[in-house]
Amino acid sequence: MNYENILITTENNIATVTINRPTKLNALNVATISDLHKAFKILAKNDEVRAIVLTGSGEKAFVAGADISEFAHFSIEEGTQLAAEGQEKLFDFIENLKTPVIAAVNGFALGGGLELAMACHFRVASDNAKMGLPEVSLGVIPGYGGTQRLPQLVGKGRAMELIMTAGMLTATEAHGMGLVNHVVPQEELVAFCMTIANKIIKNSPYAIGKAIKAVNANFKEGKNGYEAEIKAFGKCFGTQDFKEGTTAFLEKRKAVFTGK
Repeated sequence: MNYENILITTENNIATVTINRPTKLNALNVATISDLHKAFKILAKNDEVRAIVLTGSGEKAFVAGADISEFAHFSIEEGTQLAAEGQEKLFDFIENLKTPVIAAVNGFALGGGLELAMACHFRVASDNAKMGLPEVSLGVIPGYGGTQRLPQLVGKGRAMELIMTAGMLTATEAHGMGLVNHVVPQEELVAFCMTIANKIIKNSPYAIGKAIKAVNANFKEGKNGYEAEIKAFGKCFGTQDFKEGTTAFLEKRKAVFTGK
């Protein structure tokens, strides 16, 4: 499939999705959100893809924010619809994907860009990265899940301060808060993410998908994370991956998982 604003490469069971709007610092517009939704939907159905790395083109920005020109004159109804559709099509979609998604934050991740990174299963930042949710400086609030995911990652007080001041964090500050897992030099970012992805793809894809679902359950209203874990744990016992993993362990060899 041809995409207007993203590039996709796949090698050794790992897909790299690159947001490619360098003249706009990879800002998210409706077309880019649509491209990303279609791409992740296709990749999720591809059993050969065991992990996904999401990044931005160039060395300045992961995603510098939403494309403000698209919604500057929206009504209340249009603004509500924009947030609802964006969350469903991209941000919630990525969070609930059974295939692990690593955000390689290669520069500015502001507003919708930080929200996109937070929707991924975890984040690695380059040492020049800057992160923040500056929406209140525009008279609006984060609308793509930022008010929910940021407190989950850094705590309520820190999230409140960051949102209300519209401030920016350095990569080191973000790492200290637990917003990103690692900080590495810009030129090593994608390779470092690939190293982590290669560790992931050695394990059971079925079990990883269930682990993602169980962890997410703890943060969903009306869900009991412990019950979700018990159900997911039990379902693993009926898979070929479980049989292969336990057999390989007992036979003292490396397991070969199929995701079934």
